[in-house]
Amino acid sequence: MSEIRSIDDDSLALAAECIHEGRLIVMPTDTVYGIACDPFNDIAIDALFEAKRRSRSKSLQVLLASSEEIARLDLSLPYPLDVLSASLLPGAFSPICIASADTQLQTIKVEPTVRTQAIRVPDADGTRRILAATGPLAASSANVSGMQSAQNVQEAMEQLGDSVALYLDAGPTPGPVASTVVAASSTGKDGIAILRQGVIPESQLRDIIHANASLLGSHAFHRPGASGSAETSA
Repeated sequence: MSEIRSIDDDSLALAAECIHEGRLIVMPTDTVYGIACDPFNDIAIDALFEAKRRSRSKSLQVLLASSEEIARLDLSLPYPLDVLSASLLPGAFSPICIASADTQLQTIKVEPTVRTQAIRVPDADGTRRILAATGPLAASSANVSGMQSAQNVQEAMEQLGDSVALYLDAGPTPGPVASTVVAASSTGKDGIAILRQGVIPESQLRDIIHANASLLGSHAFHRPGASGSAETSA
């Protein structure tokens, strides 16, 4: 039976227990509510896709409490995503990281020449408290695939029901627009490919890249590590 709880010390401890046991939780972010699980547990990830009635071939984001966790997960940000992330994280920005062969994440998207992972560092105090208690979380919007993203716990529960063990309620979220998903691309304008238009507009992304290029000189776009191999979907 599912529980709905406000965010406090007891519910955070329960959320950590649910994640450790491979169960699903629903939680607020700085855009919409998300459904989340342990990103190292393949069975839990299967359960998340089943709850959403979504193909396992689709990608999941990994939610982090801070940008410092990127390297700890054996992920890296190619240029110019590193520049964008320095300006936009925490926030509604989802860069596509490069995953090393050492990462233990079970959410990696494997392409013929590269392994990638979309990440998010939400800019919401409640979300950060949850992530501090649980550690990184594999996540997607808290809705059945093809239906409207939930902006409150009631909307999420109507769609996901008892497939979720714990619903963490922090009131309405700012949604319904989701985060902006961006990959590095050697063939894309300004070295990026925008995979999903979201809260952060394209013009803001390009302004940040151009400002950085002006500081570094025109060679910035040819910095080692800038590659189109990170282009993927999320």
